[in-house]
Amino acid sequence: MAAQTLQLRPLGNTGLNLSSVGFGASPLGKVFGDVSEQDAFAAVREAFRHGVNFFDTSPYYGGTLSEKVLGKALKALGAPRDEYIVSTKCGRYKEGFDFSAERVTKSIDESLERLQLDYVDILQCHDIEFGSLDQIVNETLPALQKLKQAGKIRFIGITGLPLGIFTYVLDRVPPGTVDVILSYCHYSINDSSLEDLLPYLKSKGVGVISASPLAMGLLTEAGAPEWHPASSELKAACRAAVDHCKGKGKNISKLALQYSLANTDISSVLVGMKSVKEVEENIAAALELATTGTDEETLSEITDILKPVKNQSWPSGIQQS
Repeated sequence: MAAQTLQLRPLGNTGLNLSSVGFGASPLGKVFGDVSEQDAFAAVREAFRHGVNFFDTSPYYGGTLSEKVLGKALKALGAPRDEYIVSTKCGRYKEGFDFSAERVTKSIDESLERLQLDYVDILQCHDIEFGSLDQIVNETLPALQKLKQAGKIRFIGITGLPLGIFTYVLDRVPPGTVDVILSYCHYSINDSSLEDLLPYLKSKGVGVISASPLAMGLLTEAGAPEWHPASSELKAACRAAVDHCKGKGKNISKLALQYSLANTDISSVLVGMKSVKEVEENIAAALELATTGTDEETLSEITDILKPVKNQSWPSGIQQS
């Protein structure tokens, strides 16, 4: 029997159709612990088999390791190039931030070599709040448009944590300059503030990718990592929500992913994956949502627990995006 596959959703005006669950490849750079190449290849293969066609990486993840491993894994698939969509980033590196035209132009050639590809579908300026937004508008994006004309990239994106960066840039560039935005930690049960921006993004024809539906670990049984910048109040509320789910024999991470997937104005929800088991759990959550729906009762209970901290953000200091 053929594997059940994921829903595909259009990405803004690009003509691309992304799988509702996207493969976040940062874990392949060992940023969340060790991963063998064998496990990485198997995770990519299993995801692709179930209809995941969108793979997102960055030279920053694992100091270029994520790109290298993803490149090898995609090559090992042996699938036609037009059957998968690859997104990488520029401007953020192990050495620091550099959004200059010269650096981003060199960056794509390095990324293509590591990914073993002739082009990437989307190149995104990575975490632009750490650079000068005016430089992004006046220097970085024009450089990316030249790369588009040269055929090295098909579409252009910007990423970051504060939502205000997106309107700042989009209000200052000609329509069609930016094809897609990647926002993280702003469309999950504890923070859905991205929702307010969706009509604006739609009016600009910009596609929307949302990452980190688990709020960088807050909505997991393992809990947030030590470095997590959320307030102690937000951490405590999320822990209470996790414990409530556990007490009912429910998995908060599954509910959190389904909550993010339920909004079809978001083209793809990126989830970091590094094993076949993680891929299977994420696919199962998405297919369950599509066939039987989510557990509304438990979702409503944890929404109530998180109400006092709803949309409470944190400074974009330490981050793994």
